[in-house]
Amino acid sequence: MRSYEDARDVDHFIHGKRTAGSGTRSRPVFNPATGKPARQLLLGNVADVDTAVRSASQAFPAWSNTPPIRRARIMLKFLELMNRHRDELAAIITAEHGKVFSDAQGEVSRGIDVIEFACGIPQLLKGDYTEQVSTGMDNWTVRQALGVVAGITPFNFPCMVPCWMFPVAIAAGNTFILKPSERDPSASLLMAELLKEAGLPDGVFNVVQGDKEVVDALLQHPEVRAVSFVGSTPIARYIYETGAHYGKRVQALGGAKNHMVVMPDADIDQAVDALVGAGYGSAGERCMAISVAVLVGDVADKIVDKLAERARNLVVGNGMNPASEMGPIVAKEALERIEGYIGLGVEEGAKLVVDGRKFVVDGHEEGFFTGGTLFDHVTPEMRIYKEEIFGPVLACVRVEDFSEAVDLVNAHEFGNGVACYTRDGHIAREFGRRIQVGMVGINVPIPVPMAWHGFGGWKNSLFGDMHAYGEEGVRFYTKQKSIMQRWPESTEKGAEFAMPTAK
Repeated sequence: MRSYEDARDVDHFIHGKRTAGSGTRSRPVFNPATGKPARQLLLGNVADVDTAVRSASQAFPAWSNTPPIRRARIMLKFLELMNRHRDELAAIITAEHGKVFSDAQGEVSRGIDVIEFACGIPQLLKGDYTEQVSTGMDNWTVRQALGVVAGITPFNFPCMVPCWMFPVAIAAGNTFILKPSERDPSASLLMAELLKEAGLPDGVFNVVQGDKEVVDALLQHPEVRAVSFVGSTPIARYIYETGAHYGKRVQALGGAKNHMVVMPDADIDQAVDALVGAGYGSAGERCMAISVAVLVGDVADKIVDKLAERARNLVVGNGMNPASEMGPIVAKEALERIEGYIGLGVEEGAKLVVDGRKFVVDGHEEGFFTGGTLFDHVTPEMRIYKEEIFGPVLACVRVEDFSEAVDLVNAHEFGNGVACYTRDGHIAREFGRRIQVGMVGINVPIPVPMAWHGFGGWKNSLFGDMHAYGEEGVRFYTKQKSIMQRWPESTEKGAEFAMPTAK
């Protein structure tokens, strides 16, 4: 297994090779379990973005003209390599993000699912055809690649979220520039190397490391046709508005405050298991994490004590320790923000049932650890209810009945994911119909759609018209062209001044 604990800098991947680029700035990449820097990340600049775009632009004509079946064959080789290197990628993720190794393995597997979906691109690019749409005339549609496209991805899924983007984009005939998170950038380089090993031509996939300077350069570059983004809502809005200003197609997935409604008839033990796993898994650093438990009727009195016991007994430690259920927070700044929210919740009057602050792991005293935190009697006016904390903090809100629960969820500014635990089929059906959220789980706590269905929220959780991956992703990374055709032998003589109609 490759070690990413050495001193080699994390650099860029442009035109088929690693490069230090022309930037002069760098920043440390931490191992959050130890709290110490492991490597240095070389930050790119406008010139590095221009170099990558130039490489991608040069590669685009030949790549877009490559038959889809041949592009799919390269994706198939890449799929095999990703499966072969799954554990290596997972270890890199754990070393830089902190999530437990089994969770990192699952992340890589979900990314691989999208690669497998992209291998079907010949079928996915098929257009429509109508013979004799008018006398002697046929009409058909085709989908063609956009050109150079870019992805700006978050720290919480350094493998899976990029895989939501580049496999579909590349298989569809585009060339791609990835700007990974500065906090865990190394997985992007291994994937770039595996793509090259699979036979992808130089320039089709590039990686430019960096911060806001690189993001703005991608948004402003005239040859970047589309930008995909996943991150917080304020940045998603900025990406969407700036990209639109520069005439780009944009899909920007933002923040979340995911609720799980627990009905009185629910299986209590199953609901507790779901809340613990979805609330504290990956230290709550998931855009689909459950951060609000909506407890209906008397179910709160049955469930809060069980949640408290489980939260107190979470096994928190180094993500490479097989016994660990929850790893560290990705960065010291994130840890301080999360624990600041816990203090705010106390000030706002919520009942702090379990306090995870100042958690220390033996042997990892400088690591960025916090324990699981549980609040009860949280109200919709509190900031810990309204704002995305992005940490292992679960807030319990008590409501009287099903209608109040639905109204509560629908009133929130975010609409990413939601779940409902019940044994009542009518309640389940009504919940699915009435809830104003993009991804819904019925007795499924984290309803992340499979690769062929597409991922995306509603309201302030998504800016743009199309969800990520699946057929929505194919539509995002292609443009439709309609072609109407007839031949001179069937053309009536003389100019036509009226709007053409079917004859």
